[in-house]
Formats: sequence, C-alpha cells, structure tokens
Amino acid sequence: MAPENPQPLLEPQPLLDLDPRTGEVIASVPQDDLESVRSAVRRSRAVAEDWAGRPAAERGTLLRQAADALERIAGELAAENARETGRRLEGARGGVEAGIGTLRQYAELGPVDRGHSLRGADRAVDYTREEPRGLVVAITPWNDPVAIACGLIGAALVTGNVVIHKPSEHCPRVGAMLGEAISSALPPDVLSTVLGDGSGGAMLTAEPGVDAIAHVGSSATGERIVRAAALTRAHVVLENGGNDALVVDADVDPVWAAHQAALGAFENSGQLCTSVERIFVHEAVAEPFLRALVERAEQLERSAELGPLVDGALRSRVHEHVTEAIARGARLLCGGVVPDGPGSYYPPTVLADCEPGMRIMQEETFGPVAPVQIVPDFATGLELANADVYGLSATVLTASLAQAQRAAAELNVGTVKVNAVFGGAPGGSAVPRGASGTGHGYGPELLREFTRTKVVHLGAPGLR
Repeated sequence: MAPENPQPLLEPQPLLDLDPRTGEVIASVPQDDLESVRSAVRRSRAVAEDWAGRPAAERGTLLRQAADALERIAGELAAENARETGRRLEGARGGVEAGIGTLRQYAELGPVDRGHSLRGADRAVDYTREEPRGLVVAITPWNDPVAIACGLIGAALVTGNVVIHKPSEHCPRVGAMLGEAISSALPPDVLSTVLGDGSGGAMLTAEPGVDAIAHVGSSATGERIVRAAALTRAHVVLENGGNDALVVDADVDPVWAAHQAALGAFENSGQLCTSVERIFVHEAVAEPFLRALVERAEQLERSAELGPLVDGALRSRVHEHVTEAIARGARLLCGGVVPDGPGSYYPPTVLADCEPGMRIMQEETFGPVAPVQIVPDFATGLELANADVYGLSATVLTASLAQAQRAAAELNVGTVKVNAVFGGAPGGSAVPRGASGTGHGYGPELLREFTRTKVVHLGAPGLR
C-alpha cells in the first residue's frame, strides 16, 4: 500500500480532499486532534461492557440493520468513493455491495460462533468461552474502503467489541458516510469514526485503552503499529503490502496468460494489495506472451478503462520505479510516460528484461505496471518469486498438476492461486507472511482475532 504520514501533528490542519481526476479540492475536512481521539477512546470504553453483555443474536440483528442502512445509501456512497479515490464507478459500487454482504455474513456467523467442550473428568464439565477483547481500532485504506472496513468492523462488533474506525485520509467523506450509516443501527458510541491522516492513526495506536488494532495498509505503517502495540500490549492484525509474483509455465496459452497478467497488473490501475507486481515467464512462451500483454495494455489505454492513481505522490513514485528500471536495462514496451494535463493518471505500462535488483521488482509499486523477467524454467520462476520480503499471495499459470502442487508447497505466501490471478471461495482466510502482515484478516477466522479464549472447569462440589 502507499505510505502514510506517521508524524503526529500538534495542531492538525484540515485534510484537503482532492479529486484525482482533476486535482481539484473536493472539500476541506477537519482532522481530529489528540483530545478528540482520547475522548473517542473514553466514550467507547464506557459502553464496552454493555455491548459485550448483549446476546450474540441481538448483536447480529443490529448488524443486519446496519447492512440495511448501508444499502440505502449504496449509490451515493459508491459515487463518493469514485470521486475521492478515482476508482471507476462500477468498481466502487462493487466494493460497497461487497461490504454490505460482509456485514450480513458476520451477522449470521456471530450468533452461531461458539467455544468447545473438552474431555475431562467423568463428573466435571470443561469448556471454552470466546470473550471480546474490548476496544478494537480499525485502520483502513482507500483502495477498497467500504469492503475492507465492513469486514473488520462487522467481525469486531458481532463478537462483542466496540470499535473506533480511522479511514484513510484519501477518502474521509466515504469513511464518515460509512460510519454514520452503520452507527445509525447501533447504540451510541459502539462505533466511532476518527478522521485524519497517519497522525490520527498514530495517536490511536498509542492509546493504552485500545485492546486490539486491525490495520490494512502499508507495511511501513504496519511496522510502526507493531512497535506501538508492544508498549500497550494490544493485539495486532495486519494485512500490509505485497509484491505478488506471477509465474507463467511453458505449457499454457501465452495469449490467455497475458490477459491474466494484464488483469492482475492493471485492475483498479494496479492499486490492489494483491495486484501482480512481478512476472516471471518461461522463455518458451515469452515472445508471444509479451506481444499479447502489450496489445492488451494498449487496448486498455485506447478505451480509457483505467482510472487515475489516487494522487500525484503515488504517480511520482510509480514513475520513479519505471524510470529507474529503464536506466538499469529494462525495455519499455508501452506506457511509461506521465501525461500532460490535470489529475494523476498513469498509463498501463509493460517492461521487459527486468532483473531482481531493480526497485520495481523489490518494492510494491502499486500502479499499472507489468514488469517481466524471462526465466529458463518453472523452478527458477518459483525461486525468484520467493526471493522477496513480502508474503501476501502469488499466482502460477500451468497445465501441470505436479507443478501446481509444487508451487503450493514451495511458495512462501499466505495465498497461492493457480490459473486465476483473482478469485477463490468465500471465507478462504489466509495469514500473510513476512512484511505482508500477520493474523487472519477476513473470513470466519477473523472472529478469533477479536476474541480471547477462556477455559472453564466445573468440578463436582462436595455435598453434606
């Protein structure tokens, strides 16, 4: 994810909410200061016991009502998302719908979630209780702001936690609208929203009254959260940056493989945590693969299907990665030029002859760039894919079941995808590795991240 500003501000200045298509200011949004953050923590803790004590079925009912409230503003929320982040309207609407569905899923999962009975003495009862952690801080990104926030908020609320949500500074109005809609179905202060840049998140994560922190965003911010939580003993769940690899075997259709690569590298202008960031293609299919990849990139450019990057700072970083790679010997096959005019658009870009030492292969670029390295065999592709500090996900394209199984066993990532850069069954919750984070970030397993397990032993009393 794109870096966030970690420096606390003594007197927070208003956020300038910019339209990435034009660079114009949409609104000036006030930031919450330290006293506002501490007030939110106090108010949340004051209602935590009551919320935790409510029956799980009641919390599930209220969460369903929150999903209904969100559905009533779905069109308005999607339009605001598209305006603030530059995402295409249909993609923004899909994110809102996914968020609504996630709230409803957790509304159903929460009430049937349970502990375990244990095998103890014959005349005793042993079991576990899953108890809420208390106050959860959810810090969420701009690239899919509704779906990601709903997952963390829904799982935390339905397990009996109160929540403070800090949305990205790139979509404060979306974050505020989301918070208002969900809160309208809940008792006061069960969900609060804090607005601000990275300094707001830094203030929240330093508060000793916070029991758990869930963060989706950059690895640098995730590292700062881990350090802050070491002092407060807050439980941490992180889904952070990725540098996902795509390995293309010799036995697949190169045109199909190129379309998969283009989807992975260019969807949402490359601004997804699981975007394809590095491509390793077998030399036997490299030439037709590159030709088809360039053709697809040029089609996307002509059709104007891609939106802008979220801001000029990210575009500058993406272009730096591209120009540095070219200076070190990569071949620019298409794109790679900052266009004239307003906004922060960057064209779909294909680079060939990339090498592992280039920044574009080592760091998360987070833009519409497909850097390709030709490899002599599938095994070399897997080896290079693993030569990385991140461990979010990776994809292999192969017709060989043996190669697919080898990739599943050897790739050091949380999620391995075979023959599809996106997709998968609902609820497939993985644990990221390395700099990509820790803990289950979604699915039924996320309920466990927001609870603590207590073991209870009931022995038989002595009778008179």
